[in-house]
Formats: sequence, C-alpha cells, structure tokens
Amino acid sequence: MILGLSIPTFTLLHVIISLVGIASGFVVLFGLWNDRKLPGVTALFLITTILTSATGFMFHSVQFGPPHVVGLISLVMLAIALLALYGKRLSGSWRWIYVVTALISLYFNVFVGVVQAFQKLPFLHVYAPTGTEAPFAVAQGLVLLLFAVFTVFALRRFHPVR
Repeated sequence: MILGLSIPTFTLLHVIISLVGIASGFVVLFGLWNDRKLPGVTALFLITTILTSATGFMFHSVQFGPPHVVGLISLVMLAIALLALYGKRLSGSWRWIYVVTALISLYFNVFVGVVQAFQKLPFLHVYAPTGTEAPFAVAQGLVLLLFAVFTVFALRRFHPVR
C-alpha cells in the first residue's frame, strides 16, 4: 500500500497525474508559441508535474537509480520555473529561464512516458525488451530533438508583457 491505496490504484493515480501533466504541458507549450501565459493551464501543468515527480518517489525501490535522478532534476527545474514565473514574474532573463526549465520538466515527463510505453505496451516492448535497443534509442533521440526545437521556438516567440 502507498498512501492507503493499493499499489495498482496508486499506480493508476500516478499515471493519470502524469498524463494530465503532459497534456497541460503541451497546451502551455502552444501558449508559449503564441506568446500567451495561460495562467490556469500553466498552474495545472506545474502542479501535476510536481505531483508526478513526487509520487514517483513513493514507489518501493531497492536502490536509488535513474528514475530518482530524473525525478530530482525535474523537481529542481520546476522549483526554478516557479521562481521565474511567480517570484520574478518573468522579468528580464527570468523569461528564458522559465521557458527552458518548464520545457525541460515537460521533456522529462515525456521521456519517462516513452520509457514506460516501451516497458508496458506489448507492441512497443517487442522492439526494445531491455530498453537498450535501437528503436528505443531512436525514439528517445527524436523526443530530445523535438524538445530542443520546441524550446528554441518558444524562446523566440514568448515575450509576455511585463
């Protein structure tokens, strides 16, 4: 049991939170591309992405490993994004710091989603049963490349009124 929930129920809750974080993160990304803050969706994205990382630490684990590193980096990025957005109100260099840290957090959520997809979905798992095969590397490489392009585009387009 985790937080009084069975492990399958907690896992389902974690997955739902993650998917809401990813979906709302893409809405925020499109907002950045269109020079819009979207405060409600942005708050939803930040909260659910924080909850995704936090609940990820609650799963039973024998040792500290790569998922924990990704979770910690994501939480640090989210803390900086929160400071940039709510503390510094995107003034000066805090605009680009927010864009980069928010999109790194979204990237990590998608990165983990791809990992989970290859582990859990039979039609993908067959192509990369250990997560070290070429199809997995290609998929993760494409996700990284897309997020680099997404971030550059957002940096060029997002200039909120101060």
